[in-house]
Amino acid sequence: MDILDALILGIVQGLAEYLPVSSSGHLAIFREILGVDLSGADSLQFDVALHVATVLSTIVILWKEFAPMCVSFFTFRRDRNFYYVCKILVSCIPIGIVGVFFKDDIEAIFGEGIKVVGICLLATAALLAFSYFYRTRPEEESGRKGALTRSGRSINWLDAFVIGCAQAVAVLPGLSRSGTTIATGLIIGDKREEMARFSFLMVIIPILGEALLDIKDIIMPDETAAAASGAVEFGPLLAGFLAAFIVGCVACKWMLDIVRKGKLIWFAVYCLIVGGICIAKSNGLF
Repeated sequence: MDILDALILGIVQGLAEYLPVSSSGHLAIFREILGVDLSGADSLQFDVALHVATVLSTIVILWKEFAPMCVSFFTFRRDRNFYYVCKILVSCIPIGIVGVFFKDDIEAIFGEGIKVVGICLLATAALLAFSYFYRTRPEEESGRKGALTRSGRSINWLDAFVIGCAQAVAVLPGLSRSGTTIATGLIIGDKREEMARFSFLMVIIPILGEALLDIKDIIMPDETAAAASGAVEFGPLLAGFLAAFIVGCVACKWMLDIVRKGKLIWFAVYCLIVGGICIAKSNGLF
């Protein structure tokens, strides 16, 4: 993999991590387009770099919310920020169970083929469309004469767990994590402006946890991975990291505004088209 490939993949990761179009699915698509075939520790090193970059972009963009929450939580202030972090931890329980006990089984069953990505993109499109017509469209109709209404409740403990279950399901390649969690939160009645922030903050712990597990596999690979692996050169690794971080900052701010305005339906159309193309290609139609 050269620097240009790494830049492209970093840009894709930075955009797709926040936009509801599936970062894992689009990375699989662009790796096939670019002919990039990473395996073993090569793939883990690059994936860790991209994911850590997007975590950092989340922290940078949401720093005004992130810093007070960290202070409240680690000093046990028992204020609103403290309990907000506790809700985030509750949301991480399902993905933690899946990641620790079932990740390898899921990867073995579903793999990362273009056909699986296409099917999951269609599922993402259906979920985004349902959340729009079930929740956002009625709000638009009721607020037709003025600004779009801001109905919905703040995220409670049960909401946090349900949204966390949606995040656990979104480990499938092509099923957008941000799209799944935000759409689920909208469907169960949470506020749009709050749901986007919660979705981006709740992924920090799972991504860092997965990165730690991947680092363990890099340091102590099994025999198959060790035989197939090398090391991604520093140049492409740095290029991918910087691209994912910079684009991630822009995409995070953009997505917060998109969710606030209730414009997720356009991403449903996009996922429908790309998912259909992936399935057609996997079946040899072109």
